[in-house]
Amino acid sequence: MAHSILVVDDDPHIRDVVRFAFEKTGMSISIAQDGKEAMRLFDRDIHDLVVLDIGMPEMDGLEVCRQIRKSADTPILFLSARDEEIDRILGLEIGGDDYVTKPFSPRELVARVNAILRRTRNTPASPESRTFERGGLKIDPDARTASFADKPVSLTALEFSILRTLLARPGLVFTRELILGAAYAGNIHVADRTIDSHVRNIRAKMAAAGSDSVIETVHGVGFKLGRCEATP
Repeated sequence: MAHSILVVDDDPHIRDVVRFAFEKTGMSISIAQDGKEAMRLFDRDIHDLVVLDIGMPEMDGLEVCRQIRKSADTPILFLSARDEEIDRILGLEIGGDDYVTKPFSPRELVARVNAILRRTRNTPASPESRTFERGGLKIDPDARTASFADKPVSLTALEFSILRTLLARPGLVFTRELILGAAYAGNIHVADRTIDSHVRNIRAKMAAAGSDSVIETVHGVGFKLGRCEATP
């Protein structure tokens, strides 16, 4: 079955370019020209992924992401202008899975979307798949659920992949390159700061659930799984 992609951008030229690039691969495309229309389409139909422009009038992409994350973990790829670095980082922290900077190559955009879709939809369960636990943290790779002290924690697909990677090898210090290789499919180049943004987001969600020790920073190297204990 063809993947269904919701494309949201207020620039008609970009909408046409993205639509053409995706339809060439056989994907089914829905188009929205602003945030309000995007939410109407998102609530009406089922989509496998959202390509979302950050800078739009009325309701911008960051607010659309916040609204989507209240009820769904549908992958979101942000489109952002070169002068919106702070917005790009914020977009990842509030639940975006990746971003592409304008102007962009349609081939790169399709490659990144396919990488996310493979990771979230088409990756078969590993025969070694099992529930992982450490301290109060528990994740179920098959159900793609996470919890701390039996309190559910809502993670995006990429956040879940990063946490699963750390939890599967609790004694290993992961460089950012190792995390990229394990959590990102398709050998897509992603900046180190993207991983840092996702780690901050995971930490914030786990802190809200009761633990500030889930991910430990090893300065000069990368990250490792922490003690996963309840915050005193």
